[in-house]
Amino acid sequence: MVARLLDEDPEGAYGYSRVALRLASRVAAVREAAGFAAYANQKYGEALAEFRAAKRMTGNIDLWPVMADCERGLGRPEKALDMAGAPEVHKLDKAGQVEMRLVAAGARRDMEQLDAAIVTLQSPELAANSVQPWTARLRYAYADALLAAGRESEAREWFAKAVEADRDGSTDASDRLAELDGVEFVDVMTDDESDTDDESDGGDSSEEEKD
Repeated sequence: MVARLLDEDPEGAYGYSRVALRLASRVAAVREAAGFAAYANQKYGEALAEFRAAKRMTGNIDLWPVMADCERGLGRPEKALDMAGAPEVHKLDKAGQVEMRLVAAGARRDMEQLDAAIVTLQSPELAANSVQPWTARLRYAYADALLAAGRESEAREWFAKAVEADRDGSTDASDRLAELDGVEFVDVMTDDESDTDDESDGGDSSEEEKD
């Protein structure tokens, strides 16, 4: 239930997770789910505690990147960077290592080290032509870092590459690209409704004049 609600109702997911914790706090999957529910609600201290508990129970290292991101959420980017350089990172699969790279780049940006953030994201995974589950997010983060550093033309190129890889719309890369290109979207439905309202108002006025 918690997993199903995370995207559409994070507060509801958090409520369910607290109930589950009272009933089965010694189950690692429950602790992990509670961690993600707290994380989705920006309760980073709670999330970190739950992730640590799940890791102790299972010995599984997969939660290492999100634990580091919790440190960022708690205002401790230096701790996140320490975790990015820890031996545990070498035990992560490719997806986990890319996620750790994203967290490390975010920590650099938290510390206003934009050039370091850009360098952190430069990797074989970023340069690869093949599209993997992490490709769109990695390209997006790189484009965003370039833009923050004032490198607009490069940023546009990488937002475009992110759009190419973003098959499920997991980022707003297309909107960011349109913004850089100066494209403005007009809400046609709103304009039509406004015209209809104007005509309706005009008709009422005519009736009043006839009366």
